[in-house]
Amino acid sequence: MELPEFAPGLNARVELTVTDADTAQSLGSGDVPVLGTPRLLALAEAATVAATARQMPGGVTTVGSRAEIEHRAPTPVGRRVTAQATLNKVEGRKLYFDVTVHDGDALVAEVRVERVLLDRQKFIARALGD
Repeated sequence: MELPEFAPGLNARVELTVTDADTAQSLGSGDVPVLGTPRLLALAEAATVAATARQMPGGVTTVGSRAEIEHRAPTPVGRRVTAQATLNKVEGRKLYFDVTVHDGDALVAEVRVERVLLDRQKFIARALGD
């Protein structure tokens, strides 16, 4: 597998309008009707995937391998949050991203995400036990 070359600075932004399905109550991660941390992590990861998507060659993908979340503020249903991911370091097959999540001007979370480049078919075959 030939690894693509990604340069630090690649970035992408994704948005989400919080619904009842995105809340800690619905996700089982708490009992409050605000954006749940698991959904926040999924949004941050979506931003990291989007950052590399345009340059990702066929047959190659990334998977999340580590994340560190600092969930700083609650976001109620109906609010729109924006996740901005920036690739800050590349070490071999590992990609390191910093992601900020905002509700307007308010910082909701800071997330550090590590993803690993790999051969998509081999990964799926291994996961399925082939």
